[in-house]
Amino acid sequence: MNVSMILDMAAEGFGDRVVIGRAQDGLTPVRLRELALGGAESVHEAGADAIVYLATNGPAFAVAQFAAAHAGVPLVPVNYRLGEEQLAALLANHPHALAIATPDQDAAPRRAGLQVRSPAEWLTEAAAHTGATVEPAPAPDTPAVLIYTSGTTSAPKGVLLRHHNLVSYVLGTVEFAAADPTESALMSVPPYHIAAVSNVLTNLYAGRRTLTLDQFTPESWLGLVREQRITHAMVVPTMLARIMDTAGLDRSVPSMRSLAYGGARMPVRVIETALRAWPEVDFVNAYGLTETSSTVSVLGPAEHRAAIASDDPAVRARLGSAGLPVPGIEIAVRDVTGESLGAGETGQIWVRGEQVSGEYAGQGSAVDEQGFFHTRDRGRLDADGYLHIEGRADDTIIRGAENIAPAEIEDVLLRHPDVLDAVVVGVPDEEWGQRIEAVVVPRDGAEVDAVALRAAVRGTLRGSKTPDRITYWTELPRTVTGKLVRRDIVAALTAPEHGTKGQS
Repeated sequence: MNVSMILDMAAEGFGDRVVIGRAQDGLTPVRLRELALGGAESVHEAGADAIVYLATNGPAFAVAQFAAAHAGVPLVPVNYRLGEEQLAALLANHPHALAIATPDQDAAPRRAGLQVRSPAEWLTEAAAHTGATVEPAPAPDTPAVLIYTSGTTSAPKGVLLRHHNLVSYVLGTVEFAAADPTESALMSVPPYHIAAVSNVLTNLYAGRRTLTLDQFTPESWLGLVREQRITHAMVVPTMLARIMDTAGLDRSVPSMRSLAYGGARMPVRVIETALRAWPEVDFVNAYGLTETSSTVSVLGPAEHRAAIASDDPAVRARLGSAGLPVPGIEIAVRDVTGESLGAGETGQIWVRGEQVSGEYAGQGSAVDEQGFFHTRDRGRLDADGYLHIEGRADDTIIRGAENIAPAEIEDVLLRHPDVLDAVVVGVPDEEWGQRIEAVVVPRDGAEVDAVALRAAVRGTLRGSKTPDRITYWTELPRTVTGKLVRRDIVAALTAPEHGTKGQS
């Protein structure tokens, strides 16, 4: 089975239901298939071997995704926020691609010699080719999507997802036609994020209408939820934090049934606040990677409600977990030698399953001989199999031969009522190898005492995990999906001109 067959099933199963865009003028599966076939014809006429998508989310993206599938070429969604050098380097990997780019982003693909269409031109051209002949579907092992990693800790790598990876994810996590005609899903992540790709597929397979929000603000998100009677939504943690923390908002979401979050760690304080604000909403924490075709573990609504209501520390701790593996996925925690670790022991997280690609363009597969892929995340499995993420392996602070996870220190800092955001990093130190430094963003008008914060960490954890220095910034560098760019933070803290507004 391949991605194009998902669209075929939707067109046959609920062809007159709007599935992409606003209820009043969106695309039905039948129309989406017509445009996808027309787009595939455009790809063939252009002699292109890929579709590079360099624009914001919307109907043109969904058409591009299925046009690429019908044409048997990969879709390559590219981060339009990249600098000129980075963007030029990525585009150089696809010299024969057809590019879809907004007018303010088309200079780079034109310099790279690519054929360029604006999203509007792309849709018009696809419509002009409707009636194109349906060609044989690509084989399951044909590349479907190539997504470049965010590069927050290293240079971006092109993750290659084949049709069978994506289809396996869809079949393992969604029931066909499970959504009723009133259901709609709001996506607030950009098209170069794996969640944007996977949600087009899963919502279409379920029969749920998908809308997108390009420029997130708490006000615009809440307004669209109410206007379009959104029933399901996906946000990254920084978005939910802003919705919960912005004063004076009307946070009513009468139509909302389910809210999924992922892409970065969710502060426990934020999800506790959201659960109390929206008690009727089903919350879902989804953990996954680009290399795994999206979600590999889920903390479901029942676990969220049980955790917030429980006095048992072990049950409450699950609120900070990534839940249990989805069907078809195995999760293992190993030490640095590759030996499996027992319940409660922290190590490296490995995953295995049909949806797991672990393959990089030009570099081949990164899965081991048993089919497991190293996520490069550290974590542990508790006695009941719940996965607890402790951060990227590259983020681990090694202080005097002790491995320290920044996440547990950040959790303590974020529980302070006057702390809006916080990050903990390791910086070079002659005596200890690395010392612990924290950067804190205070809430507006708040005065946060560094001595008191250090005391809170020492009292909750222990002395060796207490930050050696705390500084205050007005904001932290994050990607649009909420991931901290830690290398920029370390560089700023170690720059000669770095000063401290407050420190211990």
